[in-house]
Amino acid sequence: MEDKLFDIEEELKKLPNSPGVYIMHDSHDNILYVGKAVNLHNRVRQYFRTGHGHNNSAKIAKMVSQIAYFEYIVTSSEMEALVLECNLIKEHRPKYNTMMTDDKGYPYIRVTVEEDYPRLLYSHSMKRDKSKYFGPYTNAKAVKDILDLLNRIYKLRTCNKRLPKEIGKDRPCLYYQIGQCDAPCNGYISVEDYRKNVQKAINFLNGEYKETLSALNSDMKRYAAEMEFEKAAEIRDLIDSINHITDKQKMNNTNGEDRDVIAFATNETDTVVSIFFVREGKLLGREHHHMNVDMTEAPAHILNAFVEQFYSGTPYLPREIVVPLEIEDQHIIEEYLSKRRGTNVKILVPQKGDKHKLLKLAEDNAKLVLEQDMERIKRQEKRTIGATKEIAEILGIESASRMEAFDISNISGTLSVASMVVFENGKPKKNAYRKFRLKTVTGPDDYASMKEVLSRRFTDEKMDVLPDVIMMDGGKGQVNVALMVLDSLGLEIPVCGMVKDDNHRTRALYYNNEEVEFPKGSEAILMVTALQDEAHRFAIEYHKQLRRTNQVRSILDEIPGVGPARRKALLKYFKDVDNIREATVEELMDVPEIPKSTAQYIYRFFHE
Repeated sequence: MEDKLFDIEEELKKLPNSPGVYIMHDSHDNILYVGKAVNLHNRVRQYFRTGHGHNNSAKIAKMVSQIAYFEYIVTSSEMEALVLECNLIKEHRPKYNTMMTDDKGYPYIRVTVEEDYPRLLYSHSMKRDKSKYFGPYTNAKAVKDILDLLNRIYKLRTCNKRLPKEIGKDRPCLYYQIGQCDAPCNGYISVEDYRKNVQKAINFLNGEYKETLSALNSDMKRYAAEMEFEKAAEIRDLIDSINHITDKQKMNNTNGEDRDVIAFATNETDTVVSIFFVREGKLLGREHHHMNVDMTEAPAHILNAFVEQFYSGTPYLPREIVVPLEIEDQHIIEEYLSKRRGTNVKILVPQKGDKHKLLKLAEDNAKLVLEQDMERIKRQEKRTIGATKEIAEILGIESASRMEAFDISNISGTLSVASMVVFENGKPKKNAYRKFRLKTVTGPDDYASMKEVLSRRFTDEKMDVLPDVIMMDGGKGQVNVALMVLDSLGLEIPVCGMVKDDNHRTRALYYNNEEVEFPKGSEAILMVTALQDEAHRFAIEYHKQLRRTNQVRSILDEIPGVGPARRKALLKYFKDVDNIREATVEELMDVPEIPKSTAQYIYRFFHE
């Protein structure tokens, strides 16, 4: 039922016109897909609009058919959304995302400063060697464009020759011929001059790129004025690559710190705490926690209680915990957490800078979750508790908080089973569900089967909680069977029949010898339909399970002490199960393989 409470159309209307990351889930809470968006409102809606070009992919269409609900994280820019998307994909490896096969993470630019004639190389990872690394970056194509740009501007070598050992062994390559390399392989440039050019490239990677951009912009305008549009477009693309690479990434710090960023939002009835997890400088994910608090409590007290409770149970402790305000027991908590971690843990309250911006994002997300959850709670209450109140009002009974529904399943009377499902406050209570294997009924006799099931259910001491109303999968006949069983046991419980139309859709309840219609568009009819469908599903599922596992078994295998040998002996002596069912303990003991204790088990199995 939980996935049905997420109204996709309603949630689509509430998507913000902000950049961010969206996460698609199936009905089992598995992450199907993680994507980024410049505008969450426009992007996510595309998946659920038929005929949209994005959904022409068979892969995406299959993914969309499995979506039960989605969530999203707002960010401050498209770049932040890109970084977060990469981190979440790597962390969760969703089924429908295109994955990097080498799984080496973000690209780096490696400068081999340990060489006499250093090179600028593309690297999948940062190794512990003497080279200088820049990154990690988030766009592989942009990194390659930057490498191409720097190698061309500063005429750096791209070959793998071992210099100066191999200087002069071959003629200069094509790059020298077209003016893109100073040919250190032939000694045409000194080590000192070459390394000056390398340093200029390093300065560019360190952020000193305004001079280069200015020169490129001038070249682009000049080529455009000379109507050499292809060259102008090529330089334009290089400028775009530079801008992409040098865009500030607030959510991807280069210091590699581990920190948790905590913010919270409150309203009149609820508090939501949002935690962003930053690991090695990358935002890997977030969690939201609801807290039951007195709204008169001070914010510092609420935050203090959360930090104490959360970090007393979490196995990993970051080096920094960023919070929006000072907490009451900060010094003591820092001391406790530092002892657990083995190194210092600091609780920080940033007033500006990247940490403060990330804190603001966490707060924005907490507010969004609180807003969404309150609306969802209201909708859920209408569909659950509201529906049970509506059912009680329609029937004129005191309450329908606990409803039990029963259904029978068999094929021509074989492997007859029954199901009992329970809804409490409008939600399935699956730990109260029960399966029944029919013991006393042979053949397709639903009335007799239901009589046995109800009798067993209401005489079982372990099932001592009684329902407010019983829902039978059928009409007048099934209702009368239930009333007869209840009367014999001295129980007074309202009994309804769930009546279906010609299209097998629930249309009414049979109660007190008349059909009770539902108001058009009521939540009550949806609740009764869900209850009836669940009872039917549970019975069919059990029957299928028995068909799979009982093709070569009999009901005798369910009796303690009866294995294949004793089952064979019983059937050989009594000929069929009906004769075994009618036998006394003494008659069962006439079978040489059956001791007294087993005979008693068999008798009780069929008669209790």
